[in-house]
Amino acid sequence: MKLNKTILCADGFSMSVQARAGAYCTPRVDGAERYTEVEVGYPNRREPLLMEWAEDPSGPTETVYAWVPAERITLVVAKHGGIIEGELPPGIAYLPAV
Repeated sequence: MKLNKTILCADGFSMSVQARAGAYCTPRVDGAERYTEVEVGYPNRREPLLMEWAEDPSGPTETVYAWVPAERITLVVAKHGGIIEGELPPGIAYLPAV
């Protein structure tokens, strides 16, 4: 299964958001119609809205964030001005930059 392209937000914040059988997500299957929790990886800077899911909080840009609620991804994207480019798993609102 292909990986989603990294999300780039209007203010320069970026992160990988994945959901598939091998990822920390719900449901943990390939090709679901909707994911309620997803895996975030390697944001380019520390994001307080994600820290409670960090696998290694001491290295916030070098870690994976497991089972992050879909709604939290939407909040992070909104905080950073919307999406300029990248892909999200099904079930997460895609908020384009204005």
